[in-house]
Amino acid sequence: MKPILFYITLFIGIGSFAQSYQPQKINPKAIPLYEKALDLLQAGDARDAIPMLTDCIKIDSNYMEAYLSLAGACGELKKYQKAVTLYEKARSIDSNYFKVFNLPYSINLAGLGRFEEALKAVTVFANIPRISERGQKSAAYRKRCYEFAIDYAKKHPNNNYNFIPINLGDSVNTPLNEYYPSVTVTDSLLVFTRRTGAQREDFIESRITKQGFAASQLIKGDINIEPAKGAITVSQDGEWMLFAADISGKGYGGFDIYISYYTPQGWSEPQNMGESINTEFWESSPSLSPDKRALYFSSNRPGGYGGRDLYVSYRQANGKWTPAVNMGPAINTAGDEFAPFIHADNQTLYFHSDGLPGYGGSDLFVLRKGSNGEWGTPENLGYPINTIENEGSLAVSADGLTAYYASDRSDSRGGLDLYKFELRPDIRPYRTIYVKGKVTDAQTKKPLPSNIELIDNSSNQSFMKVQTDEVGDYFITLPIGKDYTFTVNRKGYLFYSEVYGLSKKEADSTYRKDIFLQPVALNASFTFHNILFANNEYRLPETGLAELDQLVQVLKDNTSLQVQISGHTDNVGKAEDNLVLSTNRAKAIVDYLASKGIDAKRLSYKGYGAGKPVADNSTEAGRALNRRTSFTITGM
Repeated sequence: MKPILFYITLFIGIGSFAQSYQPQKINPKAIPLYEKALDLLQAGDARDAIPMLTDCIKIDSNYMEAYLSLAGACGELKKYQKAVTLYEKARSIDSNYFKVFNLPYSINLAGLGRFEEALKAVTVFANIPRISERGQKSAAYRKRCYEFAIDYAKKHPNNNYNFIPINLGDSVNTPLNEYYPSVTVTDSLLVFTRRTGAQREDFIESRITKQGFAASQLIKGDINIEPAKGAITVSQDGEWMLFAADISGKGYGGFDIYISYYTPQGWSEPQNMGESINTEFWESSPSLSPDKRALYFSSNRPGGYGGRDLYVSYRQANGKWTPAVNMGPAINTAGDEFAPFIHADNQTLYFHSDGLPGYGGSDLFVLRKGSNGEWGTPENLGYPINTIENEGSLAVSADGLTAYYASDRSDSRGGLDLYKFELRPDIRPYRTIYVKGKVTDAQTKKPLPSNIELIDNSSNQSFMKVQTDEVGDYFITLPIGKDYTFTVNRKGYLFYSEVYGLSKKEADSTYRKDIFLQPVALNASFTFHNILFANNEYRLPETGLAELDQLVQVLKDNTSLQVQISGHTDNVGKAEDNLVLSTNRAKAIVDYLASKGIDAKRLSYKGYGAGKPVADNSTEAGRALNRRTSFTITGM
């Protein structure tokens, strides 16, 4: 009875319990077998103890201690239903003696999702006189978890969905531990970590095809040379690999975050990401935004809100990273926050926390970015994704339908395996579309590495900044249902600005748009796309200011340029009225440029009314094209 007596001593005190408990008479044949099982349990070998305890019960069907020890062993192996059945059998033998076991009984009930019953059981335990301080704290913690689960179920009545995690199979999983999955934006490559030794972790990849997962293999290149590494993530375009490692002579202290680049020979030698991100403390679990401009990670550096907090660093136009900043007390707690995963929509972040209210252990949460660019309130993913155990790191496919995570479920090949499951609709990220293309010189067709800024037309706010690769190619993902303005501003060229009407594009479709930049040259001209004046109005629309700011930047970069702003109308109305209206609209633009610090001597304006149409005025579509404003370089 050693485990039972230890448990009683821990939670209510041996004296009071010993006075009230009178053990039943036990069949002597079962005792030696039970003692051997106890030795195995104390050594942490629950799996081998189970057959012996089962035999004890066969010998003596009223052997309460054997029932309780067997229930505990089953609970340890997450065989919750078996454990609950065994606890209830023990309770039927002696309900008074069983009271102290209502705590582990409640935990196994919660493991099955039976939270209301679990709350009743732990309440019985909490009401036992003279429970130790440790027992009180444990009961209070479990009560909070069960109450949270019950409240969550009431607030999410449609939360019960068919949660069926599917093992990724022998092509991916082995008897070793597999964890930290990451997928590319095209859902074509799965990368993950595999523990291959006591002190070694290797990075593995598996191609995702229509037929399933290809045989996993060691990632090629120098990335796997170092043994002490983990928490790998791949950029959405598959060009960068980031991970945490403890590389002798290269770190700031302990685990730092490193980056490796894809080359024709495989992945390059890892580079430390520098002091803007790494410190002498622990940094790990990196996740890179789809535009590769924001890096989210976890660190236990001083100055946070608890153990491990989430931080973010931003990549500037010159390629350098800003000093990492804490994501704040609305996200970070006195506990640990770690394993962030930013989705391809660039607005949905999943992460782990054991400090936010949940089901017990560390839970998975989702965080969404609002239209103002600020993060909202973390939301628990709910049962049965979250359980009473510590949940594995999560990654979500670009289409937002499939989640990948690590678990040691009953069908694992051994230890942690990688699984996939379908996300509930309410916790999915935004559906996305893919936009790709190339930025080139309009005259020479030479590729131009550039920064592309996307503006959300509904809010007129900058939504995303994308850096093309060295040959001018870009590939981005965008939430569906919105229209965007793409702008490019490169020194020596006129800025590019064009509305991309993507609001009616279907999810997961691909849209190609090549961008041609006009070199700054005398008589070069540009027509504004977002400056859409109201009928008979010349007040600048808010939707056009971001586009005008691009022209401001061109004029500041090229201080000798002089420009003329031209206004045009369609042929509806009196010609003299249209001339006045177009002139006033051109002047409004000049006034705005001057207000931004551009010398008025460099600016001129002229209204042309309907005198220079670019389309047929007999159709509404044609008239819309004729109602325009533009600028022309008149001096250099």
